[in-house]
Amino acid sequence: MKLSPNSNPPEPDNLLIRFHNQTGAAVDVTGSEHGHSSRWHCHGCGDLSGYHSLSFTRDEANGHATTCRASHHRLG
Repeated sequence: MKLSPNSNPPEPDNLLIRFHNQTGAAVDVTGSEHGHSSRWHCHGCGDLSGYHSLSFTRDEANGHATTCRASHHRLG
């Protein structure tokens, strides 16, 4: 399966973890390892979280990646 650049973007500078959803779209955890300063963003469906601790954010991002089947493609 070939993903669009929207679903599989370059890694951001503050990337901590990258999961992939069921279609291979990136679910990125970004921010800092300390405090409530990390969040996740799904490049398949566009969902994103608020800022939380890294352990909470990691678990939430992994859960989302496990169930998300979206793969964003820009048409036109």
